[in-house]
Amino acid sequence: MIISADMSRFTVRGESNRNRMDRLMRMIEIEILGKGKSLAKLDERNPKIREAFFDSLPIEGTTNLWGEEVYFDVAMQMENENPSLSAVAGDICYWSPGPAFCIFFGKTQPYSAVNHIGKVTAGLEIFRMAETGDRIVIRRR
Repeated sequence: MIISADMSRFTVRGESNRNRMDRLMRMIEIEILGKGKSLAKLDERNPKIREAFFDSLPIEGTTNLWGEEVYFDVAMQMENENPSLSAVAGDICYWSPGPAFCIFFGKTQPYSAVNHIGKVTAGLEIFRMAETGDRIVIRRR
């Protein structure tokens, strides 16, 4: 039961509701230089990996393509959290064997298990213009 409208005083397991809402509403901007920008919302499917990813921003990389997937190598090495063998267009994932981050923009399925961390909410079409070797930048929004 919420007694006060002041959400900063309501706590759940030691975390203020405002902090939890900030964590749940993590937004990022993904830019492929010279091609455009997209927006994405990070989600709860793999919260440890999501937080490590968000804490490492901004990051830059060089794109690679595999079917309808853009991926790029990252220095972040983490164990799988809740891996999945499937993806849908818009999924943003961490692939531990790379290690790499992947953005799926079509029907291509992962080569092996990935850890979903978010979903593109606007601008998915820019990934269709991506070419191997493009510069990609991911920033907090």
